[in-house]
Amino acid sequence: MSSPERARRVAVITGAGSGIGRAVARQMLAAGYRVALAGRREAQLVDTADGHPDALVVPCDVTRPDDVERLFADVIRRWGRVDVLFNNAGVFGPAASVDEIAVADWDAVLAVNLTGSMLCAAAAVRAMKAQSPQGGRIINNGSISAHSPRPRTVAYTVTKHAMTGLTKSIELDGRAFGITCGQIDIGNTATDIMDTIGVGSGALQADGSRKVEPMFPVEDAARAVLLMAGMPPSASVGSVVITAAGMPFIGRG
Repeated sequence: MSSPERARRVAVITGAGSGIGRAVARQMLAAGYRVALAGRREAQLVDTADGHPDALVVPCDVTRPDDVERLFADVIRRWGRVDVLFNNAGVFGPAASVDEIAVADWDAVLAVNLTGSMLCAAAAVRAMKAQSPQGGRIINNGSISAHSPRPRTVAYTVTKHAMTGLTKSIELDGRAFGITCGQIDIGNTATDIMDTIGVGSGALQADGSRKVEPMFPVEDAARAVLLMAGMPPSASVGSVVITAAGMPFIGRG
């Protein structure tokens, strides 16, 4: 794709205030995308944008339908279209098995990870259907937990398995409109959420032990998202799995 073509592309990134979302936003801006940065904490979004003229900061709670509609309305008002959505906002939730988790905690994780992703995808699809030229690409941030769970992560694991169903449904229903949807499943990239589950100091394993696991730079995970986003409309990237080399995923348990 030529530089002038790419400069006209518009991306929306949720959870852009930190971690993977921040890294992806900064790489997309550097690559010439116009990028809307969405998240609940405005100060962190401003920090991600770092004064870039092609960054649009939009405070947004993805669990609130009105916020999501306002996000996409602001993007279309500013740039006229949506070419890429990176559905990245997510929370890990409490460490708990199915018999331990409180219903309120279950609902809170599903609201962000699953319903929030659905709301953003729905708004993006409506925009992509209506614009000319029609179409676009949605990238859902799954997890290796969409394949193999960690112990005591029932809410998070369920949402990431459900994300795969959401991805496939969007891909199927979007075909007639030039809309593609793929999922990236990332394992052990160096972000704050990895500290939450103790990957660097000792993450809980299936046998009850704790093990320090390898991690890899978040910028490398962001490069994989950028690769997916930059593929031509004729190509659909259904699934990408990227993990830290040597982490206990293949053969986990």
